[in-house]
Amino acid sequence: MAKLPVSEQNIITQFGPHKNYTPKDGYEGRDEPDELVKTHCCFCGMQCGIQLSVKDNKVVGFEPWMEFPFNEGRLCPKGVQRYLQNNHPDRLLSPLKRVEGQGFVPTSWDDAMGKTVSEIKRIQAQYGNDAFSVLSGVSLTNEKSYLMGKFARVALKTKNLDYNGRLCMVSAGAGNKKAFGLDRGSNNYSDLEYAEVIIVAGANVSETFPTLTHWIWKARDRGAKLIVIDPRMIPLARTADLHLDVRPGTDSALYGAMLKYLVDHDMLDHDFIANHTSGFQQTIDSVKDYTLEWAEQVTGIKKEKIQQAAELWGRAKTSFLLHARGIEHHSKGVDNVLGCINLVLATGRIGKPYCGYATITGQGNGQGGREHGHKCDQLPGNRDIENPEHRKYISEVWGINEKDMPGKGLSAYEIIEAIHRGEIKGLLSICFNPLVSLPNSNYVREALEKLEFYVCIDFFLNETARHADIVLAGSLQEEEEGTTTSAEGRVIRIRQAVTPPGDARTDTSIILELAKRLGVEDKFTYDSSEAVFNELRVASKGGTADYYGITYQRIEDEMGVFWPCPEIGHPGTPRLWEDKKFKTSDERAHFNPAPYKVPGEVPDADYPIILTTGRVVSQYLSGTQTRRIGKLVDQYPEPLLEIHPNLAQQYGIKQRELIKVTTRRGEGIFPANIVETIREDTVFIPYHWSGKKSANQLTPGTLDPISKIPEFKVCACHLEPLREIAPPSSESMAYASV
Repeated sequence: MAKLPVSEQNIITQFGPHKNYTPKDGYEGRDEPDELVKTHCCFCGMQCGIQLSVKDNKVVGFEPWMEFPFNEGRLCPKGVQRYLQNNHPDRLLSPLKRVEGQGFVPTSWDDAMGKTVSEIKRIQAQYGNDAFSVLSGVSLTNEKSYLMGKFARVALKTKNLDYNGRLCMVSAGAGNKKAFGLDRGSNNYSDLEYAEVIIVAGANVSETFPTLTHWIWKARDRGAKLIVIDPRMIPLARTADLHLDVRPGTDSALYGAMLKYLVDHDMLDHDFIANHTSGFQQTIDSVKDYTLEWAEQVTGIKKEKIQQAAELWGRAKTSFLLHARGIEHHSKGVDNVLGCINLVLATGRIGKPYCGYATITGQGNGQGGREHGHKCDQLPGNRDIENPEHRKYISEVWGINEKDMPGKGLSAYEIIEAIHRGEIKGLLSICFNPLVSLPNSNYVREALEKLEFYVCIDFFLNETARHADIVLAGSLQEEEEGTTTSAEGRVIRIRQAVTPPGDARTDTSIILELAKRLGVEDKFTYDSSEAVFNELRVASKGGTADYYGITYQRIEDEMGVFWPCPEIGHPGTPRLWEDKKFKTSDERAHFNPAPYKVPGEVPDADYPIILTTGRVVSQYLSGTQTRRIGKLVDQYPEPLLEIHPNLAQQYGIKQRELIKVTTRRGEGIFPANIVETIREDTVFIPYHWSGKKSANQLTPGTLDPISKIPEFKVCACHLEPLREIAPPSSESMAYASV
């Protein structure tokens, strides 16, 4: 059983999180590095260009990379501190094994590998191949994402493989496939500059993708109108022409009402609709009763503001719609995405300059990582694992029999449910911290404790890894060659700046060694990351995410290449759909009805308040990396409960008073932060912390039926003021998971 071998506090004392700071005088060699390595930030999907300063095989600082075309040297607070993870005292320097009563002790690679392989074989012999599962992550490079998919299906022969992009872009991906037949934002971000109207829906751009804000400001400087849709007045909304403070869980009602207004007032591109789309009549029939008055009642937004938004969008000549997880983390996340796309299609604002639609990718390689095969339902090139032709093609590339290719498996949260049912007994994870990232974290913890064997590949002992039997010390992004794909669809180079410290190994070498010990060495004969990429190119050829024409050399020469790029010499595709031929069966863009549905959980007498969750500027995802960087922790030391003054007054809540927040799944205690920038019926908690400070103790495991994304953004909660003022945030130990 994968319970903690010693107390959590003992583990934290040894393995952290601990806060790391730059030495007072900087790292030795900072001003005279051995080299500057042009690469990219390891955090969000913007994948900003950066130069890492290297001295004696250590990253000692950074310099701006002014020439990289997206960020032009700009970096966010996370980007300027990211180098501090390389010289971190918590870094794992050797494999570890769990020893009851002692904790985690160093072991040899031979013993760690031997134990891992013997347990895999034992579990699969006893319970079947699918009893061993894999949870992977999209902060991995394209090469490693591809390898994990191939490893799970060829070496482990399991269908139960999924990834933490299940918590990120899958609703956007499903919506894009339904509408366009292809899963990628339609434009590179430079098209924003000349858009007349920009809608930003459910995307806290200024805090979570700060470098993207620059392109919005350039449009604003040219007179663009900005509409921000969010239940909170996020920083971007404070300068917007229009802020639509939508009630969490009602997004599709808003988009449906806006579509009806466009139809009723003939703000449509009739030529585009008639010649390049299908499903329009069925879609507008589904919103025929969505009056402005009805929408106001459902969404909580004044009808005048909804009308103004529709008119601004409808009358514009050029426009751009951006969205992120705020509309996707719902039990009807796909419908929300389709509602946005319907607005774009109705006005014909796609496939031409300065008009488009883009899904902002949250995770480092959230775009490329979901394209090449570590999703439960997907093969490389964004192929469908249930499509016989797709299965046959990839089987040939991999040199296996198609009948030996596993079928569609379970999604990330469904894997946790299957562990509870006793169907899954073993787990390998890499680049994933589900105990923090998944909803209903107490339920996730109980699942981890039921496993017969759990092995984790990581460079820090994150909260989930504390439950592992074996921990394999892996690599940081800058310790291995590879590529990622930015949210724009630009394939870029990740360059190795240093080698893994101590006895740690690259993730790729770990995967290849496991494959060798599982008897399939002949299927994993790569001598470099470029060799993996070249096989990925072939595997993607002919798929919707076609990388075949992209090479390492081209990426170097051109500072990135936009996919699809189907042939050598093809220029790449910064802007999709200029030929108006979509990747659907009829080559038309598809309208899809997206009628309003209530959230999975609505307020009632016992749980009368809406809880929503999200990010802050200085933390990233589960905090595995950022909660170990001192200056980032100091910017936002602990999660706070944002609450409107009127709601706070109703409960008699004072600033920084401790509030017990309870849902049907658990409870947590958070200091109150009384602000006017949130709806009066809603509270907000950021989710980057673990333990007693985890927002995901509270969130539900309700999934979108299509994308299987959890409903992080809306649930019902109860508030109980504890009549105790919290100590200053600067004294908080939340970063350390306590």
